[in-house]
Amino acid sequence: MRIEEIVENAAVEMMRRAATSLPPDVMTALKNAYKNEMADAGKTQLGAILENIELGGGKIPLCQDTGVMLFYATVGKGFGDASFLHSTLTKAVRRATDEVPLRPNAVHPLTRKNSNDNTGVNMPHVTWDVGDGDRLELTLMSKGAGSENMSAFAMLSPSGGATAVKKFVIDHVINAGAQPCPPTIIGVGIGGSADISMKLAKKALLRPIGQHHAEADIAKLEEELLKGINMTGIGPMGLGGTNTALGVNAEYAYCHTACFPVAINTQCWAARRSTSRIGRNGDIEVVV
Repeated sequence: MRIEEIVENAAVEMMRRAATSLPPDVMTALKNAYKNEMADAGKTQLGAILENIELGGGKIPLCQDTGVMLFYATVGKGFGDASFLHSTLTKAVRRATDEVPLRPNAVHPLTRKNSNDNTGVNMPHVTWDVGDGDRLELTLMSKGAGSENMSAFAMLSPSGGATAVKKFVIDHVINAGAQPCPPTIIGVGIGGSADISMKLAKKALLRPIGQHHAEADIAKLEEELLKGINMTGIGPMGLGGTNTALGVNAEYAYCHTACFPVAINTQCWAARRSTSRIGRNGDIEVVV
């Protein structure tokens, strides 16, 4: 079998896994939230979420909004030519739309014409990186609109520091309320430029819940933001409680001395992602 076919089949299975089951870190976070939720309404909502996942049995999509398909590809230097990847992933998305099935979500932004197969210009979207070794690592994020619509961006005052970031994020979570289907995961991108900060915010959502940033100052910010967000009382599905967010992940980039861009990308409780590593010889390692 050609490597293109192997990657295509692997990608279809990644979309199936992401649509029908949650990564272990997300499941653990949801179960812990259910155990420690203090509000009756919040506990009821978390119980319903967990029951919904169990009833699906890893066979049917967890949510009617199966999202758009966003891929992160890290190509090992020894993997070989990967120029086939975008066309192969496009074929895989078309197959998965029919086989999983996935709801056709991809439309032209102005005419709103639906392609009916989740593909179109720049969709699926692939973010590229280069790594060591001879493997292709693919990570899929299935991003739904309810959470994506709660994205935010601001150019804060360069003198604001961590205090300004915390105010911006917590104010945004309060204004969003129940719209992103809490409990959420909040991705925060700090620095770089306007576009870089938003990319960082989304990429932060790929890091498992509870795995804090390697830098102490960023890890401290993540912990303080999570504590502050859960003090808002918004709770599961916005009905009140102590679990408004399951986690906060932040990433940063150096920026211009006169700039302080900060972006927020929100993920709902159905934090769907999957990762596979494919060797140049065609062997597949399922990571998540």
